[in-house]
Amino acid sequence: MFQKILIANRGEIACRVIKTARKMGIRTVAVYSDADRNALHVKMADEAVHIGAAPASQSYIVIDKIMDAIRQTGAQAVHPGYGFLSENMKFAEALEREGVAFIGPPSPAIEAMGDKITSKKLAQAAGVSTVPGYMGLIADAEEAVRISNQIGYPVMIKASAGGGGKGMRIAWTDQEAREGFQSSKNEAAASFGDDRIFIEKFVTQPRHIEIQVLADSHGNCVYLHERECSIQRRNQKVIEEAPSPFLDEATRRAMGEQACALARAVGYTSAGTVEFIVDGDRNFYFLEMNTRLQVEHPVTELITGIDLVEQMIRVANGEALPFAQSDLKINGWAMESRLYAEDPYRNFLPSIGRLTRYRPPAEVAAPTHVVRNDTGVYEGGEISMYYDPMIAKLCTWAPTRGDAIERMRQALDEFEVEGIGHNLPFLSAVMDHPKFVSGEISTAFIAEEYPEGFMGATPPDTQLARIAAAAAAMHRVAEIRRARISGRLDNHERHVGEHWMVTVAGREIPVRITADRQGSTVELQDAKLRVESDWLPGQTLARLSVDGTPLVMKVDRLPSGFRLRLRGADLKCYVRRPRAAELARLMPEKLPPDTSKFLLCPMPGLVVCINVAAGDEVQEGQALATVEAMKMENILRAEKRAVVKSVNAEPGASLKVDDVIIEFE
Repeated sequence: MFQKILIANRGEIACRVIKTARKMGIRTVAVYSDADRNALHVKMADEAVHIGAAPASQSYIVIDKIMDAIRQTGAQAVHPGYGFLSENMKFAEALEREGVAFIGPPSPAIEAMGDKITSKKLAQAAGVSTVPGYMGLIADAEEAVRISNQIGYPVMIKASAGGGGKGMRIAWTDQEAREGFQSSKNEAAASFGDDRIFIEKFVTQPRHIEIQVLADSHGNCVYLHERECSIQRRNQKVIEEAPSPFLDEATRRAMGEQACALARAVGYTSAGTVEFIVDGDRNFYFLEMNTRLQVEHPVTELITGIDLVEQMIRVANGEALPFAQSDLKINGWAMESRLYAEDPYRNFLPSIGRLTRYRPPAEVAAPTHVVRNDTGVYEGGEISMYYDPMIAKLCTWAPTRGDAIERMRQALDEFEVEGIGHNLPFLSAVMDHPKFVSGEISTAFIAEEYPEGFMGATPPDTQLARIAAAAAAMHRVAEIRRARISGRLDNHERHVGEHWMVTVAGREIPVRITADRQGSTVELQDAKLRVESDWLPGQTLARLSVDGTPLVMKVDRLPSGFRLRLRGADLKCYVRRPRAAELARLMPEKLPPDTSKFLLCPMPGLVVCINVAAGDEVQEGQALATVEAMKMENILRAEKRAVVKSVNAEPGASLKVDDVIIEFE
């Protein structure tokens, strides 16, 4: 077995590989850029080598710098993680020349499957069902439009060397095809160093289901069942689960056998994933093969009990798989929520900054349930603009899908993140969404259910009553603490008062609260709820029991109340005496400033291009500027007809949130 491996990656996947290597008794080497000098993966590894400046193009994807680190440390093998050099044939060949094992597939397999055009042709030859599309390379935007019309809209414009949603656009019109072609080409060049583009038919209302395969160099290949990855935004997966709630056993077997047939056809070894789209009749079509470990691999590990990273290392060491297809059963259900540094209240735009609070839920590995958090950050660390915005992958396992969802709800409620915008509220809202709970989902789920973006969830009336009761009980505890500190309470807790008005989500709820040593009884208009908790003022997480049912809320103190966050809702909850509540109704509401005459930068990023000049008249929907953040290009468009008064930024400029790009007359 290898004595030392180098991880040619960063963040949570580097930390993930280090954990398995440590379990196997293998020493690890981390590599890091200027931006990652204090990163978690650097702290966890046995050794660390600096490889360059913050941009990945100057560090993590520079093959020569990785090779230098290998030589410095004497690493015998390299795990590439995902992204960066994980599917780079030249990197795999460089390792072969150096006599260093690549913990991944052979370079010919990477070459064959890494090019989406070639892979489709090989898939067809191997008897795998494929999506209609144009297999040749596309020279320019006008040719993209012509081909799109031949295929028929909608079409998917994709980078041949792409992955992770990078270099991918859906086009419904000629104009979108032109713009999408250029943006895809730019993103592909920046992310993969390969700007080749192809186009295929976009299947509407599809499910995205992928098959995990594992093969060794002794002729063995198995599939580890499927993952449902249909909850996507901008072609980037957000929530995954295993198995799929949609597949039957016959379809599962057919997809798995086709995936293994493709792997054998290209001489594949190591872990890999064959991605399919599946329509409502369970017809499935090959999308691509990812010749690496997938981001969402933990859900497969949780339902099979197999450590995929360990098997990748063993296969790279020449070992045979220790199990056959008949040994691989589905045990229970697993969920994965990707926690991103993206603000759901600002159309999921990237967010950077310091994690002033980062408190994941406790990890659990019990016979009845599992909570797992794969992460590469820590409290006090920085989220950089240079890399993917994923902070963590929160996973749960339970015997049934319903139980796994409920465990995920609880874990998300307990997850505390402050200092940056993040998508925790959105993840929580999805877990409660009736369509998701029923399993009736497609890749259009987010676009269809949140067409105007995510504005937060509103709890149902029954939940609001529980929140109001909990807030009243917490307010009583805070009032007792305040009265004791001031010396006004002489151990007579009844002086705090029994009658209060709780104002939450536009509702006023009168309550009467009484207490004993075990908790409080809160009387509402049509209910009497028992609240028990050990919450104390100053604690940012409240774990309560309301009528015997758990309730977990993130808590911030407000004058006369609390800011409470749970299940996708962000609530200002005021607890006042009845007279104070009456007077509060008379207070005027503060209105936000008018910014309609400005195009503001919605995220920290670099200006790629400005499409207009002073004096230009622009129309609603017209592209005004493009800003790149976290490896993604974002086209900013006019919200209405206007005349440009001035342009305050130029290509190459680095902007902060709300910096003025364009001012209108």
